[in-house]
Amino acid sequence: MHATTATTRRQLLALAAGAAVIPTAVLAQPVRTVRVIVNTSAGAGLDGIVRAMQPGLSQTLGASVVIDNQAGASGLIGLQTLARAPADGTTIGFASSNLVIFPSVLKSVPFDVTADFTPIAIVGEIPLVVVANPARIPATNAKEFAAILKSKPDGFNYASSGSGTILHLTSEMLLEEIGVKVRHIPYKGSTPMLTDTVGGQVDFTTAALPAALPHIRSGALRAIGVCTAKRTEIAPEIPTFVEQGFPKFVVDSWHSILGPKGMAAPLIRKFHDAVVAALKDSAVRDALAKQGVVIRLQTPEEAQATIRAELAKYASLVKRIGLQPQ
Repeated sequence: MHATTATTRRQLLALAAGAAVIPTAVLAQPVRTVRVIVNTSAGAGLDGIVRAMQPGLSQTLGASVVIDNQAGASGLIGLQTLARAPADGTTIGFASSNLVIFPSVLKSVPFDVTADFTPIAIVGEIPLVVVANPARIPATNAKEFAAILKSKPDGFNYASSGSGTILHLTSEMLLEEIGVKVRHIPYKGSTPMLTDTVGGQVDFTTAALPAALPHIRSGALRAIGVCTAKRTEIAPEIPTFVEQGFPKFVVDSWHSILGPKGMAAPLIRKFHDAVVAALKDSAVRDALAKQGVVIRLQTPEEAQATIRAELAKYASLVKRIGLQPQ
């Protein structure tokens, strides 16, 4: 009887010890292929960032890095796939700052931003710029722009790439700072939005700086200011709104790398270190610069704090402007 009991205890202890070392054993197994989920189509903005970093990530991780484009439902499909993936180091994903906007502007989101993902890094941002048609709004700086808008309440309009997008909400943040209401005209995408701003069908818009820059330099559009905290390297001649008397108006259109929920700390560090190494490569930096990406590397802890803060920021903004979730 006692011998049997002792044997049973030894077996249970052995099982417990074995269970305790399983995670370490799993972590020690080499990962030969890492799937990177991108929630845009191939060739779209975020996809270009991932492809620029792909060789560097592969080299540092010692694994084949395969890009899996899962566009659709405004990017929700790819993020949902990532949220349901195993946290074993075989799958990570890239996401734009739309990640923190979705919960406020959509009635149904198939994941919890803070609970279903593991932040690995914020990689960088694509600066945003407010541009006006100079024939419609002849302002040369932010204060003139604000004064002109205030001079004719309800007399102006602005375009966006769609209701609830970051370009829409950025314009609303600026109008809130100025203290004026302007009619919103949503478009289906940023290309027609810019085309009609150039053509004078709308008065102004917020756009990604790389997309707007050719129109700015040709004189078709006038830059009122960039939405970043500091001037950009790709267009240092354009002042920020901060330096023009709007210290609270800073909007970051960032891009992050995430893992599924429950990713172990050693795996988080492994992927973050691979990102750091990739961004040190001059070829990667040059490729990102050509896309207008400003490198802004954040640690996993910093990325998590940014995501939480921006979730709250956009939730508050959407309520204040009375935007109804779709």
